[in-house]
Amino acid sequence: MALNDLAEYERKQLRKIHNYRLPIYFKYIGMGLFIISFLIVMSKLFIDNQSEMIGDLSKKGFLVGMLLISISKDKEEDELTNKLRSQSYALAFVIGVIYALVMPYVDYGVSNVLKSEGETLKNLGDFQILIFMLMIQLMFYYVLKKTR
Repeated sequence: MALNDLAEYERKQLRKIHNYRLPIYFKYIGMGLFIISFLIVMSKLFIDNQSEMIGDLSKKGFLVGMLLISISKDKEEDELTNKLRSQSYALAFVIGVIYALVMPYVDYGVSNVLKSEGETLKNLGDFQILIFMLMIQLMFYYVLKKTR
């Protein structure tokens, strides 16, 4: 009997983690952090003497802002929105894996066509993959939510 109780306890804990959402105001905090970080990253294009630390912090703020948007509740939270959110996470994961596998070869091919000297094959960084997956997840979630 104790094994069944342990299994039920584990099931309840997994449901809590799966259904965990931050309050809705975190979505607005995430949007603000995303916009501020985006502006700082874009300002780096125009200001050359910006420190490396500011660039790294703004990239991390970019990720945290998107994550807050992703795991925050909606105004109307029901089983359908939970299902759509789960589907968007699954799609983002699959597309992110394909992106991480294919993109280095595409980049290698394009850079060798454009440059006469040979380029080496480069792997994607973790920031690029995470940003891509979060953008895909948010995009698919809102598209699925609009078309329901």
